[in-house]
Amino acid sequence: MTMGPMGAMRGGAMAPPRSSRNLRRTTRRLVHLLRPDRWRLWGALVLGVTSVGFMVSGPQILGNATNVLFNGLIAKRLPAGTTQIQAEQYLRAHGRSQLAKMITGMHLTPGVGVHIDQMGRVLGAAALVYLIGATFSYLQGYTMAGVTQRVMSQMRRDVESKLSRLPLRYFDSHPHGDVLSRVTNDIDNLTTTIQQGLSQLLTSVLTVIGVLSMMLWISPLLAVVALITIPLAFVVTVLIARRSQVQFAAQWNRTGTLNGLVEETHSGHELVQVFGRRDATVDEFTRQNRRLYESSFRAQFLSGIVQPSVQFISNLNYVVIAVVGGYRVASGLLSLGAVTAFIQYSRQFTMPITQIAGQMNMLQSGLASAERVFEFLDADEEQPDHEDTGVPTSAPSGGARVTLEHVSFRYEPDEPLIDDVNLDVLPGHTIAIVGPTGAGKTTLVNLLVRFYEIDDGHILLNGVDYRDLTRDDVRRSFSMVLQDTWVFAGSIRDNIAYAHPEATDEAVVAAAIAAHVDNFVRTLPDGYETQLDEDASNLSSGQRQLLTIARAFLADQSVLILDEATSNVDTRTEVLIQEAMARLREGRTSFVIAHRLSTIRHADSILVMDHGRIVEQGDHGALMARRGLYFDLYNSQFAGAET
Repeated sequence: MTMGPMGAMRGGAMAPPRSSRNLRRTTRRLVHLLRPDRWRLWGALVLGVTSVGFMVSGPQILGNATNVLFNGLIAKRLPAGTTQIQAEQYLRAHGRSQLAKMITGMHLTPGVGVHIDQMGRVLGAAALVYLIGATFSYLQGYTMAGVTQRVMSQMRRDVESKLSRLPLRYFDSHPHGDVLSRVTNDIDNLTTTIQQGLSQLLTSVLTVIGVLSMMLWISPLLAVVALITIPLAFVVTVLIARRSQVQFAAQWNRTGTLNGLVEETHSGHELVQVFGRRDATVDEFTRQNRRLYESSFRAQFLSGIVQPSVQFISNLNYVVIAVVGGYRVASGLLSLGAVTAFIQYSRQFTMPITQIAGQMNMLQSGLASAERVFEFLDADEEQPDHEDTGVPTSAPSGGARVTLEHVSFRYEPDEPLIDDVNLDVLPGHTIAIVGPTGAGKTTLVNLLVRFYEIDDGHILLNGVDYRDLTRDDVRRSFSMVLQDTWVFAGSIRDNIAYAHPEATDEAVVAAAIAAHVDNFVRTLPDGYETQLDEDASNLSSGQRQLLTIARAFLADQSVLILDEATSNVDTRTEVLIQEAMARLREGRTSFVIAHRLSTIRHADSILVMDHGRIVEQGDHGALMARRGLYFDLYNSQFAGAET
């Protein structure tokens, strides 16, 4: 089974971060987007600086507590009633010069133990400092959450507004999955980046600066020792990450391949069974699953050894600091509290650096998502409407007159499609449009409802040029029943009343009866209040088609478009629908696209299109007598049956 295009990753797997093609431009535009909240962002910065300042001062205060405890224990072993200098002399006289050298850097009272009240004050100060730091950190998070959600809420409104202004051409040239990904996944990713990534990046940078400053203040020598391990940890991380990135890329690709295989096999389950491809499909799944296992194992193993490797280097750093720091404590050059505080700072120093690397990865991914959203917002829009002229576009009864004068249209500049089409449809007439695949039938209908703008010529509605009307003016005159049925999550009643939400229950039921919907709706437990999901899986394809026809009955517009409206119903139901549509077409101008030519034999006029031009026009009898393209199309369907 061949593999189709792969969609988004399933099963919660996250795709690897993409790279922004124009980092500077995207960043500048994102900053501009945040400009209205710049004072809140400055406030978040101040809160972050304050929070980090308090948090960084915590180990130093705890170091003071260590000094109080250690000094008390040492002082209690010294002769009471002496001064610190006398105690030093006493130790040297008794051959304990190393201890005497150590206490030269202390502040103690010989013979007096630990000062409990002083210890309590120091620990209380530490607890207060950490509490204040946490409070400012919470306030920073609250501020950033508010900024992010306000900005993203505005972006979602811009995206929703943009969707209504984009021409149908945009959706024809962009996969629906890609559009949905831009307006959902990319915005969510950008939200996470701004709210979490920027806040954590700011906190990590400030923590590195604060911790490094405290380390240099405590002991420049130990700070140099600690800094030596940073490049080593960075090199190890880069070397491992470079290898794991290759495996992660293979993992994502093979995950997509496997997901695509499962999806295709599931959607084509009947064909797999019918053609006896079950064993071959299982073998292919096993092969793809094995390849995914191999790449996933290597990727997870390599990424998993980064943290232990960095931790090993950090432990070596801890040993070196402990040895050097212990020696300086024994030499009286540093207090024990200063060394313990420094060890805590050295532990804190590597963590924000690792976080910064991770946040830069997230930031890059967020900027790539921002670029995709900005590309969507910058897409070419429909030409702006003229102001509503107030000109009536449809007659009060009898349908509308639709005129095409030398109309030309092409999707690509060098590929003509609709070329010099002329047509005058009188109110109340039914026009059938037939022709081979690719003749331009659906394109012509799309031009009638102004989904596309014509390149040349004029289209008039009741004598008024489309260019002098708003798109809403034009589309309010049309109702459509398409080959591809569309229903939404809601009740059957809501789906029928989609074009006329204020319709009474009686009007909804009348439309349902006219479209032969009422019969099967009455058999459902909840009747017209039966809830449908987006796929309307509790209805058959024919019932969904009938539902859209009932919607057109209720819309009651002056021009009706039927694009293969009975393609999904059985022959008996088709007969009933043809009768219903005959009633529906009464008093309306109708355009009917049909491949089954038996359904349009009684049309007032039949247009035969080929390569974007109307090559024949007339009623069924006249076209059959001409023995042209229509004659060939008709006979290709019915000659076998007649024989």
